Amino acid sequence: MKKNNFLVKLNKEEKLELIEHSNEVSDSYLEKADNCLASAKLLFENNLYENSVSMSYYAMYDSLLALLFKIGVKSENHSASILLIKILFDKEELFEKISDAKKERIDKQYYVTTEELDITQDSSKELVLGAEDFIVNVKGIIKSMRNDEINRFRDDFKILVGIKDNKK
Repeated sequence: MKKNNFLVKLNKEEKLELIEHSNEVSDSYLEKADNCLASAKLLFENNLYENSVSMSYYAMYDSLLALLFKIGVKSENHSASILLIKILFDKEELFEKISDAKKERIDKQYYVTTEELDITQDSSKELVLGAEDFIVNVKGIIKSMRNDEINRFRDDFKILVGIKDNKK
């Protein structure tokens, strides 16, 4: 594990911080993730595909925040949070899934497309299913996490962002 300049910069800006880990906050974000997933499904069922894409992404993102709060990391940056699932937790598949969802959300939220309805419907359905799978995986990681693993992740995070043990 070595320092990551992007993460170091965010830590200095206090947008990425090591805090006390919290099961309560983690559980709250998991509840938010479940609610976003339920919203994504309702939106999909009502042919509101672009909005469904956004809710699917936020379902994934909120579950990722739950994972970070479980180890005591507060992140105010989507890219940093997503990067942490790859670097800190070594979950390449989850990293790719949420990265793709983020790109799709940005495309659907900020740009008007001339895609055919079938393409939008297919990508929306794929994201809803992907979000469901992502949340199940993150919940599994959280549920199986032991205190020694939490401490190891916290130590690795300190290295990643350049925190000296006497600093925080």
